[in-house]
Amino acid sequence: MSAVNATPENLNGILSGEDIAPPPPMPTATLPARRVPYFETESGKHLVENTLTLFRNTIPPLLGMLLFVGVWGLISHSIKNIPGPVETWTSAVALFSDPFYDNGPNDQGIGWNILNSLYRVGMGFGAAAAVGIPLGFMVGRFDFLNRMLSPIISILRPVSPLAWLPIGLLVLQKAEPASIWVIFISSIWPMVLNTAAGVQRIPQDYMNVARVLNLSELKVFTRILFPAVLPYVLTGVRLSIGVAWLVIVAAEMLTGGVGIGFWVWDEWNNLNVAHIIIAIFIVGIVGLLLEQGLMLLAKRFSYE
Repeated sequence: MSAVNATPENLNGILSGEDIAPPPPMPTATLPARRVPYFETESGKHLVENTLTLFRNTIPPLLGMLLFVGVWGLISHSIKNIPGPVETWTSAVALFSDPFYDNGPNDQGIGWNILNSLYRVGMGFGAAAAVGIPLGFMVGRFDFLNRMLSPIISILRPVSPLAWLPIGLLVLQKAEPASIWVIFISSIWPMVLNTAAGVQRIPQDYMNVARVLNLSELKVFTRILFPAVLPYVLTGVRLSIGVAWLVIVAAEMLTGGVGIGFWVWDEWNNLNVAHIIIAIFIVGIVGLLLEQGLMLLAKRFSYE
């Protein structure tokens, strides 16, 4: 065994640990990657957001409908002559099982009555649009015409639609054109007034530019008036279609024939209250569809 000479240099090396081998590294366990919950991912967040939006949009209307049906049920339970929701639903299923039967002019399915009413509304409303929209442009464009027609419009506009029915029967001699006349005269005013208001709200700078460029009246209409006034026109059209559908029911009750108004009156004569309630829902749903259709049409136009 040989001795080691402890010199100052050896002692420093020993104390500093230079000759001592470092311990081997301890093996470390590999931790598994944390799995992100689905609802913390982008798709999960979108799903939660869409679900909450769906609940916010559907729960209040559903609660409103349930409340309405509940109140209706209580009223029908208290008043025996008013059918309840279940009885009305049963009658509606039977009614719409064959909506287009035809047993003669006074006995036709609910489908034919709705179509006939829509035909009269379309004719009267179309005639009102063909007259009212151009008239509104002229009233708004020319101040003299505006001041000339303003008192006439102010007097005739508040007149009840049914007050025009005897005039239509006297002049036209038939119930069908008289009903169309009532729709025409009742639905023309919203289109005239809204179109004229839109023309009058066009910035004067636009018209000054048209004068500087010496544009013809046709180009002023196509390049300036029509694009700027289109939102007002569509608002007037939407209001007019609601008025037209509202008026046709009352007009058909008085004139008779095939139509939803006459059908309601006929069911009242038969004391079929369930069918009257069904007709009320039909009138409301068809009116809603007409209005929503016009709103979708309005969104397709660019007003720039």
